[in-house]
Amino acid sequence: MDTDVLIVGAGPVGLTLAFDLGRRGVRCTLVEKKSSPHMWPKMERCNPRSMEIFRRLGLSDRIRAAGMPAWMPLDVFIVLSLVEPPLVHLPYPSVQEAKERIRACHDGTMPLEPNQLISQYTLEPLLKAAVEAQPLVTVRYGCEFLSLAQDGRSVTAEVLEDGHRSKITAQYLVGCDGGTSSVRKQLGIKLAGEGNILQLRQALFHCEELFERIPIGKGRHYHVADTNATQLVMQDSTRHFTLHSVAEKDEDMAAIFERTIAMPIKYEMLYVGEWRQNLLLAEKYREGRVLLAGDAVHLVIPTGGLGMNTGVGDAFDLGWKLAGTIQGWGGQGLLDSYEIERRPVAANNIAAVRHASAGRRQWRSLCTPEIRDETPAGAALRQRVATIASSEQRKTHEMKGAEIGYHYSGSPLVASEQGDEPFYDFIEYKPSTSPGARLPHIWLPDGRAVHDCIGDGYTLLLLGNSTADGEPLADAFNSIGAPFSTIDLAGDEARSIYGYDLILVRPDLHVVWRANELPSNPKDLAAIATGHKLHS
Repeated sequence: MDTDVLIVGAGPVGLTLAFDLGRRGVRCTLVEKKSSPHMWPKMERCNPRSMEIFRRLGLSDRIRAAGMPAWMPLDVFIVLSLVEPPLVHLPYPSVQEAKERIRACHDGTMPLEPNQLISQYTLEPLLKAAVEAQPLVTVRYGCEFLSLAQDGRSVTAEVLEDGHRSKITAQYLVGCDGGTSSVRKQLGIKLAGEGNILQLRQALFHCEELFERIPIGKGRHYHVADTNATQLVMQDSTRHFTLHSVAEKDEDMAAIFERTIAMPIKYEMLYVGEWRQNLLLAEKYREGRVLLAGDAVHLVIPTGGLGMNTGVGDAFDLGWKLAGTIQGWGGQGLLDSYEIERRPVAANNIAAVRHASAGRRQWRSLCTPEIRDETPAGAALRQRVATIASSEQRKTHEMKGAEIGYHYSGSPLVASEQGDEPFYDFIEYKPSTSPGARLPHIWLPDGRAVHDCIGDGYTLLLLGNSTADGEPLADAFNSIGAPFSTIDLAGDEARSIYGYDLILVRPDLHVVWRANELPSNPKDLAAIATGHKLHS
């Protein structure tokens, strides 16, 4: 084999997967058609779960240092322009304020990490540098994937680099190559759902003065109440802004920007591109030794910021499963569980985005030109839009359940409990240790987070005053060759929140099993957790 895993596509998803595999001791090669990361404005927020993942990868501090300053408010406005009183002002805490709230919370209801605003053109070079520092990862920009062939033992990909065709052979190939994925098309896997819902243009502007001069308040999003679905988005530097709007031609974006800011300010338009809103899901995530992740299998409207963040979750789920399979301790069910676990998450996120987008369309549909009239009818229309938007627009920015409340109940890798599926709602989050749920974040008496105490393997948590002997379970995992450790969390606080004396956690911090006594057959539990035993 030339490499263990070949990853096609060096966006945030492919880079995250490559980094995770490299640190887990897996050789991988990352190929990317473009010669370097582009200065294109795509995603602009890592949500709390993605930041928890990046924390486990040791990258969260670097991402925060590169992203929007911690003191910056993340407020959202609905406006006629940036110089007129806003119709709606939704305040949201800065990273600094959110961290203070998290530090004061001891009931498991908050994530360990808050949001981080960081533009994709900032995040990608950061991740690229981190991946290139991994000795087991080979990074090849300017290398285009052309085709693949696979058998029961390997995958061979043909690539084009510097005008020369060559082949790369790997045990597995992962397509992280976006919504128009060549890998997905090679496999003949189709997308289904709602395509081309709305066509917009996006422009990137550089403006040194605008941030300081905005009179209505500092924030991350400024939605314009017009007929063009116009939205101005603050980028991480506070000197760059993206503008989304329905426009006939590229040049129109400058006029829309000027109309939105409504101030005589020097600016430069750096980029304009077209994009389409889609809500699409692939019919499957895998064909043999080829797997798909990120936008290659799910395309969502940016509403709610669940696109790239869902892809980071894919990468994190897939990384430890590929490592376990390649290193020999994972059973057949380990990789089989990838689609079983992640596809429902994408389906739920698409449904969440659809619901939030419907709410946004509800108030936007009222934004006729008369909304600007200084008449009683114009004032009444502005008030009606404000009333509806104050409620409906929150759905876009308050998806706590979708971000940290997704679960893998019913997965073959968890010991599901009959009739006790974790609660799920895309807005509300309720902490749970039900098998399949993400282990809730809590603080220990010494100030450490439980998440930070858990390593990269399987972990048995002994809670409260448990005197259980974890050796039989450790022996069961060791006989398979899977990494395993035990952590004693004495005291009442963790036990009162988690609800059980014993909890078995996977490498991705999702719960495998919980009980007050050790299982009578620990080998069965280890076999389930590692994919060696498929159970109903």
